Amino acid sequence: MRNVTKLLAKSSTILLGSTILCTSGTALAQQSSSRGDDDIVVTASKREENLQDVPLAITAIGNERLSELQVKEFQDVVKFLPSVTVQTLAPGFSQVYFRGVASGENANHSASLPTVGTYLDEMPITTIQGALDIHTYDLQRVEALAGPQGTLYGASSMAGTIKLVTNKPDTSGTYGSIGLELNSVARGDIGGVAEGFINAPLGERAALRLVGWYRRDGGYIDNIAGSRVYPSLEADQGTAAATHDNAAFVEKNYNDVDTYGARLALGIDLDDDWTIRPTIMGQVQEAHGSFAQERSTAVTRKLQTVQYNPEDSKDKWIQAALTIEGKIGNWDLTATGGHLRRKTTTESDYSDYAYFYDALYGYGVYFYDNNDDLVSPNQYIQGVDRYKRSFGEIRIASPADARIRFIGGLFWQRQAHNIEQNYIIDDIADSITVTGTPSNIWLTKQLRIDRDYAAFGEISFDITDQLTLTGGGRLYRFDNSLVGFFGYSAGFSSRTGEAACFGPAQVPGSPCTNLDKRTKDTDFIHKLNLNYKINDDALVYATWSRGFRPGGINRRGTLPPYGPDTLDNYEIGWKTNFGPVRFNGAIYQEDWNDIQLSFLGENGLTEIRSAGIARIRGVEVDIGYRQGGFSLNLGGSYNDATIRRDFCAISNPQFDCTIDPPGQTNALLAPAGTRLPVTAKFKGNAVARYEWPVGSMDAHVQFAVNHIGKRRSDLRTFENGIVGNFDAYTTADVSVGIKGESWSGELFATNLFNSNGVINSSVQCGESICGDPFGGSNTGGVFYDNIIRPRLIGIKVSKDF
Repeated sequence: MRNVTKLLAKSSTILLGSTILCTSGTALAQQSSSRGDDDIVVTASKREENLQDVPLAITAIGNERLSELQVKEFQDVVKFLPSVTVQTLAPGFSQVYFRGVASGENANHSASLPTVGTYLDEMPITTIQGALDIHTYDLQRVEALAGPQGTLYGASSMAGTIKLVTNKPDTSGTYGSIGLELNSVARGDIGGVAEGFINAPLGERAALRLVGWYRRDGGYIDNIAGSRVYPSLEADQGTAAATHDNAAFVEKNYNDVDTYGARLALGIDLDDDWTIRPTIMGQVQEAHGSFAQERSTAVTRKLQTVQYNPEDSKDKWIQAALTIEGKIGNWDLTATGGHLRRKTTTESDYSDYAYFYDALYGYGVYFYDNNDDLVSPNQYIQGVDRYKRSFGEIRIASPADARIRFIGGLFWQRQAHNIEQNYIIDDIADSITVTGTPSNIWLTKQLRIDRDYAAFGEISFDITDQLTLTGGGRLYRFDNSLVGFFGYSAGFSSRTGEAACFGPAQVPGSPCTNLDKRTKDTDFIHKLNLNYKINDDALVYATWSRGFRPGGINRRGTLPPYGPDTLDNYEIGWKTNFGPVRFNGAIYQEDWNDIQLSFLGENGLTEIRSAGIARIRGVEVDIGYRQGGFSLNLGGSYNDATIRRDFCAISNPQFDCTIDPPGQTNALLAPAGTRLPVTAKFKGNAVARYEWPVGSMDAHVQFAVNHIGKRRSDLRTFENGIVGNFDAYTTADVSVGIKGESWSGELFATNLFNSNGVINSSVQCGESICGDPFGGSNTGGVFYDNIIRPRLIGIKVSKDF
């Protein structure tokens, strides 16, 4: 996993691939082929409603459908969600985007919050590192709400919200299931899955549900042998002493992943009106190696890299939540709260950074031991990130069948992120080591706290039996702070790091404090929706809504905090059924204001400012056909996403790259009209499924084709020219299987034709010569491409009891 402080231009997209889809606006409801599409119930508006009756842009994928589509992890879910893009470095380190609302930001620990909120049942689980990478087993459904969801879901639901809804304990009886899978990845290793659950009643009014899983993803990237010579060390000690090889880390298929976890849920009906549901859930995910193939003179083919230091991560989290539901008169009351703790430990190779700085500037001559002898400038990173998140919400809802309906409540959350990043060069002198560390040339040790408070509500009024007007709003306040230390020792730098400290250590583990800032704001956002039900099979709607993302702190102390950004959405949508044919869609324009643009500034530190506006115009369409055992779905989205003002190195109110006083330069980083990165203009899919009886059993065959178009890698013109655009790619999935009364078996293949589609890229190179890695220069550059998983062939069986 490449560290975010490297010069990078990241972009990723995994495309949809759905089958049985029925939409609400752009709402695609994917359910089991054996069920009617109209049966699925969602809670997008924080009420239980039939999907076809919700005038929102929402996708819902049901439990059986998740299994049919071979969904195992968060990235697999995103593949089947229209207008959703994922940008990933490695398991557990992904950012999600809706409808092209992405600036290609350098999303590190001190940067902007995500633009998409993620919920596990009632609890928000979005962290600055991205969404939790939950193994998707025993989920009742996944809901994806496109467009701003700020009125009901608040901060970081600016562009959309994804809800993972688990199956609840059931008092009807004891039952369960066990599933096993064995798979093999092309040119890679063997993997598999073991998972199961049991549901057991505890009397007439209580039940528990215990779920467990283990998954091993086989590796497919080879770390091949390589060596490099550090110029400064070569000049001082000779070539032999300056040569660094990776013999200790050479390994085939070294990017394997082990994921295991469990969930225990209890449901207690106190009486006919009141229910208590406590839940505890945890997961451990251990990933090894790098998840990018390398482009450089050192590699000979795809799916190879050359890494010189250990690379791995361990992501552990546990979440406890409690939901209380009941009635006060004929009004519904819901009180919910929870606490999440997450710890990620990482090791990353940073030798590219060390080598290119040394090759360009003789950087290695500054690294010496206590005897004043030069040491190898080889550098690596060891990181520990600890998260604590607490939240609470209480809301009331009037009767759903009343002509005037109200839902509203109060919300609070607090997220603390304890950040530790150790940049290590072995054996350096005590005088250039950050105080209190064994051998750190650089230390980041900070505490980030994000606080949110809100009052929200929506009122719906049935003007007639067919026409309904809904208005909503959210009064919110955010209060975010960042305190701690970052930088070098006082012996290495006379103006940064310890030399810039202004007080004693406030964060344990840091030598002193050189950053202590806080930003807060109070504001209001709105939503207005008008929907008209033409008849039982046709609905149209129009929505004007706004989402927001809180502001934050720039960790470089000389820069001011950055403010919040907002997204205004103007949308019309429809959903219709004509016998066996379904035609659904939405047309929208989204105006993104005061974009939190981030880029790597001096010393490779991320800088963020509120600058510029963008406009996204798009359309989403789904056409479905079902007759007997055959179903066919064609889906696609088109997004034209561009910035509307010049993006300049130095911001000014005119956004025209002029500065005062005159005579100073202000580089034009991206002109107005530049397309936003990450998201393709066009994404499309086609999925066909046929089911037929075989004696007392049911057989099926399914085929899916998914296409994603060309994408920019970076908003900035120069950086995009270095990495280049990401080419379009197409994947195909196929499965055949049979199902009996209490068992099932299936043979499947994903990415059947073994596409090598690139979803993200980063680069490390010398600033003045960063270019074609095959250009012949000894410092030409190393490019890393995160690619989709190669062809996976597997067999799975399950047994219900």
